[in-house]
Amino acid sequence: MNFLIQVGLIELAIAALLGWAVVIRSEKPEWIERIGIVQPHRILQIHLDYIMMGLIAIGVGVVLPDIPEIAAYLLAFGTFVNPLLFVPLAFSKEADGKLWYRVTTVTSFAAISVALVWAAILGPGF
Repeated sequence: MNFLIQVGLIELAIAALLGWAVVIRSEKPEWIERIGIVQPHRILQIHLDYIMMGLIAIGVGVVLPDIPEIAAYLLAFGTFVNPLLFVPLAFSKEADGKLWYRVTTVTSFAAISVALVWAAILGPGF
């Protein structure tokens, strides 16, 4: 199976499992508070972002099955890490001000940006 399709399917599986956390957020908000989540809406953001990133990875894997390996790894890294950036924000309103968070964000966004521009250049029609 194509690497990016496999990554995308894993991301969609993660999103499906996170759907339970979205339900818990609505039905039993005290459970969310008990584990220290201070911004429960971030759970929905993680869930939706994994859906979108999974679909992006699958789409690129289908359209460009022979994408260069480094581009595939950059895209896989970016699509996996981007949704995870909401996790620290769920637990701390100040997480986005931390140096480690900013470095991780820039690295992840750069990886996915480079990979998707590369994919667009390689894609059909160019």
